[in-house]
Amino acid sequence: MIEIRPFATLGHANHGWLEATHHFSFADYHDPARMGWGRLRVWNDDVIASKSGFPPHPHRDMEIVTFVRTGAITHQDSLGNRGRTGAGDVQVMSAGTGITHAEYNLEDETTTLFQIWILPDRAGEQPGWGQREFPRGERAGRWEIMASGTPEQDDALPIRCDARVLAATIAAGDTVTYQADPARRQYLVAPTGRIRVNGHLAQPRDGVAITGEAAITVEAVDPAEVVLVDTREEQDPRRRWRRAEAAPERWRAAASA
Repeated sequence: MIEIRPFATLGHANHGWLEATHHFSFADYHDPARMGWGRLRVWNDDVIASKSGFPPHPHRDMEIVTFVRTGAITHQDSLGNRGRTGAGDVQVMSAGTGITHAEYNLEDETTTLFQIWILPDRAGEQPGWGQREFPRGERAGRWEIMASGTPEQDDALPIRCDARVLAATIAAGDTVTYQADPARRQYLVAPTGRIRVNGHLAQPRDGVAITGEAAITVEAVDPAEVVLVDTREEQDPRRRWRRAEAAPERWRAAASA
């Protein structure tokens, strides 16, 4: 099953300094039909103005993967970590028992990014943070695993869940294929370029929800970049998303960098 979720049908919020699009229920956007996809709980498409950002706010028991599309984001947290993640690269934060962090766009240009939240397999572990450069040229015409629950096997940043976050860049007319487990769930977004997913046309920034497919073939109609999350199915249907955790009040005001 492949469902195209057009960008215009997603949740949108414009805070001036932040223009956010929510693929799943988040903050003031609530759709009972879009509470997550397997263990994937949040996919936010954020456009952050220069010299602004998210002031310090807490998280717990969530794996948070940030894929920077353009510009850069600078992270600092209560563990003493600080780092800048540039375009095409990835940072991962395992919130664990609790962590407070801030994210700032210190650049002279707008930053665009995907922030992806996945439920961990185990709660109550120690928090952590890491980042890594992933040159776009090295994933031309192929999938590159950027974050994984089996990082040594996949040569990727570690996340504490049975999931993978991958990306590929595809020349117009070319294809890449991902061998999937039909019992799992995949979610895919192309930040740039029109694509066909097993023959289904998706526009840039549309969401593509996938399950029951043994192979996922992505054809680039235009030169395209694609980000994909592969997670297992949610095993406990009683485990519901808590909206309050997705909408820290401190996020509602801009932070001056």
